[in-house]
Amino acid sequence: MLPLESVPNVSEGRDAQALEAIAAAFTSGGARLLDVHSDADHHRSVLTLVGADAELEESLLAGIAEAGARIDLREHEGVHPRVGAADVVPVIPLDPGDMARAAAVAAAVAGRVGSELGLPVFLYGESARGLRPAFFRRGGPAELQRRIDAGELTPDHGPRTLDPAAGAVLIGARRPLVAYNVVLDTADVEVARAIAAAVRTSSGGLPGVQALGVMLARRGLAQVSTNAVDLEATPLHELAERIRAEAAVLGVEVVDTELVGLLPASAVVEGSRRALGLPGLTGDRVVELRLLDR
Repeated sequence: MLPLESVPNVSEGRDAQALEAIAAAFTSGGARLLDVHSDADHHRSVLTLVGADAELEESLLAGIAEAGARIDLREHEGVHPRVGAADVVPVIPLDPGDMARAAAVAAAVAGRVGSELGLPVFLYGESARGLRPAFFRRGGPAELQRRIDAGELTPDHGPRTLDPAAGAVLIGARRPLVAYNVVLDTADVEVARAIAAAVRTSSGGLPGVQALGVMLARRGLAQVSTNAVDLEATPLHELAERIRAEAAVLGVEVVDTELVGLLPASAVVEGSRRALGLPGLTGDRVVELRLLDR
């Protein structure tokens, strides 16, 4: 049986000491930490964990608690939308047939965060009819609290009032996605926003793509920040090609690209198939992947 994966997104990308403590907490229940990706402009870090069901449950609970103790949203400034210190905590099946397992762990963590940590929890993804984090994050914590007070939304667990410092937590089971960012050779954030609008699903772009344009103050450059949430509908290499094409139309070039966290082997194989001109290339032709199957 394969382990489950989790990719907690925490609203801290600058304080190395705080991140070290948060990362330690996220492994305290036995989960294994594979990667930490931090971004000072986004003021956000993405941790990649794997573990057995019980290990992951305990580790996620401890990590969410530590993030809440270390991060104060009242003092937080960053370009990435957020509603919580531990903002988004997905549980992801590495085997597509394990979605029910992932949903069960997500439900257990959500219930305990509400009852033991006293934080409002909203379910998303496969745990909530496919709702995306953006549905809850628009307008930030203040707008989320207004929607609760107006009766538009009700937390699935925990109190109806966001914690002033820790906010709320979005928890759910979901399929793998790839977070992929593209930095442009312009300081005009409107160019990045135009490209984001051209590629994202919600404004008529590519299927299974979320995107926004942001300004990286420390670099003085604009960035197109994307999530490829359905890699079958839009493979990662097609998203990359489309962004470059849209940038060229607007007269800008790509400075560099960035992968946030890890990506599934299928995305690498799919991209290699096109780049190498090998239409029959599959994962079983990659020596390391073949070894893992034995």
